[in-house]
Amino acid sequence: MEKQHSVLHNVIENIERVVVGKREEIELSLTALLAKGHVLLEDVPGVGKTMMVRAIARSIGADFKRIQFTPDLLPSDVSGVSIYNQKTQSFEFRAGPVMSNVVLADEINRTSPKTQSALLEALEEGSVTIDGQTRKLEEPFFVMATQNPIEYGGTYPLPEAQLDRFLFKLKMGYPSYEEELDVLNRVEQKHPIEELAEVLSLTDILEMQKNTAGVYVDDAVKQYIISIVNETRTHRDVQLGVSPRGSIALMKASQAYAFLQGREYVIPDDVKHLSPVTLSHRIILRSDLQMVEKDGEDVIREIVSTLRVPLSNKEAVQ
Repeated sequence: MEKQHSVLHNVIENIERVVVGKREEIELSLTALLAKGHVLLEDVPGVGKTMMVRAIARSIGADFKRIQFTPDLLPSDVSGVSIYNQKTQSFEFRAGPVMSNVVLADEINRTSPKTQSALLEALEEGSVTIDGQTRKLEEPFFVMATQNPIEYGGTYPLPEAQLDRFLFKLKMGYPSYEEELDVLNRVEQKHPIEELAEVLSLTDILEMQKNTAGVYVDDAVKQYIISIVNETRTHRDVQLGVSPRGSIALMKASQAYAFLQGREYVIPDDVKHLSPVTLSHRIILRSDLQMVEKDGEDVIREIVSTLRVPLSNKEAVQ
């Protein structure tokens, strides 16, 4: 594990050559990849969302495809289509862009719900069904979707069922003065993404994903996860709480985050750190809370702050 932790550290540094000042977001994106999850990036245009996805794909030597979601996009444009070949008198399948290792679903909320739903099976099952035939997607399979939270004209909000398929919902945020100056200096002559090298292979990622699933989770940590999730179902500000899928997502994310930090066990602080980005998009707040500008992350942080943090048996013996 020590060697793999060192390699992952090199991947983070490699991505930071392109994405300046976003180490936390990079770590969380790699955490989602290790946990076989997917990420929804919600932020204003131009803060580096697309560039981060491309940098991750290059760093792991992955096949990368970008889907630009527009109102006229069809489900077959995402998953693929069978076309009749007159020469062979048979149907030939042409794979869609979703059949790649790393997929950027750009501005996902700009397409219709019908096309958005084309991603549901891929996100949850790792497969697509076309003309009644189910095709497995090649592993690793990692989707990062982006959406603009400010511009609502001509958009279709993601339904709860689709939001629930994303492991994390992240925000990039604006860079600081010094970070933005660093960006200008780096791209002055040539963009660093053009020279970004592969740090590890897809085979390495698959092995790491397998090892991540073996990270130890103590019963006390599992109970802590359930306590947080149960609080979302009874909280005064929440109309609809987190489902059991959210509990599983938080445990899997905590295992991956512990692995990324070089540990073979999950500690409660992993759960506490990941709860806002894992659970905030899985709850529905009361409609009147929009007047006080309170969002899901605020509620999750409030819940976590009121619960006692347990001491796991694994942590106690260290």
